[in-house]
Amino acid sequence: MSGMSIGLVMFAVLLVLLALRVHIGIAMFIIGSAGFLVMNDYQSLPLLATLKNIAYARFSNYDLAVIPLFMLMGQFATHGGLSRALFNCVNSFVGHWRGGVAMASVGACAAFGAICGSSLATAATMGQVALPELRRYNYAGSLATGALAAGGTLGIMIPPSVPLVIYAVLTQESIGKLFMAAVIPGLIAMLGYMIVIRIVVTLKPEAGPAGERVPLPLALKTLAGVLPILLVFLVVIVGIYGGWANPTEAASIGAAACGIIAVLNGMRFQGILNSILGTAQATAMIFLVLLGADMLNSGLALTQMPAELASWVQGSGLPPLSVIFAILLIYIFLGCVMDSLAMILLTIPIFYPIVMGLEFAGMTPADKSIWFGILALMVVEIGLVHPPVGMNIYIINRIAKDVPVIETFKGVLPFLASDLVRILLLVFFPVISLYLVHTFAN
Repeated sequence: MSGMSIGLVMFAVLLVLLALRVHIGIAMFIIGSAGFLVMNDYQSLPLLATLKNIAYARFSNYDLAVIPLFMLMGQFATHGGLSRALFNCVNSFVGHWRGGVAMASVGACAAFGAICGSSLATAATMGQVALPELRRYNYAGSLATGALAAGGTLGIMIPPSVPLVIYAVLTQESIGKLFMAAVIPGLIAMLGYMIVIRIVVTLKPEAGPAGERVPLPLALKTLAGVLPILLVFLVVIVGIYGGWANPTEAASIGAAACGIIAVLNGMRFQGILNSILGTAQATAMIFLVLLGADMLNSGLALTQMPAELASWVQGSGLPPLSVIFAILLIYIFLGCVMDSLAMILLTIPIFYPIVMGLEFAGMTPADKSIWFGILALMVVEIGLVHPPVGMNIYIINRIAKDVPVIETFKGVLPFLASDLVRILLLVFFPVISLYLVHTFAN
């Protein structure tokens, strides 16, 4: 068999293992090891030599230290009551609009994502905070759960974002530039979701009744309560991009600041302990997936499949736009069977060389690398809210047990339409993701 054929078989068997519910990290590790053996004529010594070094080579990467620190920020925000403060703040300004409480949920998800970096954590935390309010005002179950599931995706769209850190590590890209590039697309995502809510309640007014109007002095008081959280976000992002702190240092400052704010908000020893344990569990899961992806990529590298695919695309004469849309469709398909982090780890070593070999919109290689990272992140987040995986949907439904899963999937469809519009905007107008990078670089 040729290397290309072996690589394709590896992918096919991987999908079978995923369908059998094998953990993605373990599945990738098994397939990568098997491919490594096959490509070395079943000699075990090369595999053992690789296994001896692969874990240290990956986990000794200093940039990966930002992952547990960003996860700790999110844990402190969750257990320290910061999520409720964010929701109350946004709700006090827009909750009196028709559909305003759902809009407040989306806005709070975006704000929480600015100190969390995890979509699943954002959906779970804001679901617990916002669902009682949405029920109190008799919001339709489909709109309430759909808005929260879609809003949860802002946890990885608004920086800091764990998938973006992984992308930066895989491609040797600047974490600060990727975070800066994600700001405008993230804000567009938030506004797009709010517009969807407005359209839904205009067509069906009973789906999202208006809440109570909060007096302006009280609303300003809630705004003052979240200013420290906004300051943490600015310190982390501006610190990284401004160059006065590397990503690990900025994440350390952010984690410490979130911890202090959470303690001042009433978090006690049990909350601190739960935050540390939650961070350890989430980090262990991510690092297991990283290790499995490294083993898989080592096997694929021997097959030469990524290089052959890149060469074939470059020599095929296909329009660059067609190649980009084909990659996006593959991402949407993969979103049916795996989570966002696994998709990034599995596909970037294959798709990144292909995209970098394209001539697209006159972009420089540096701009193309950043643009594709944001584009991939946006498409990957769709997998969090479309069937059959749709992890955000199942998380919200575990909280809203009275709403059937099918109703949540129906409720999320308008938000998927908003995602499609946003992806098309980013494809045809790369400046959306590059504007802040170019502005602050100059």
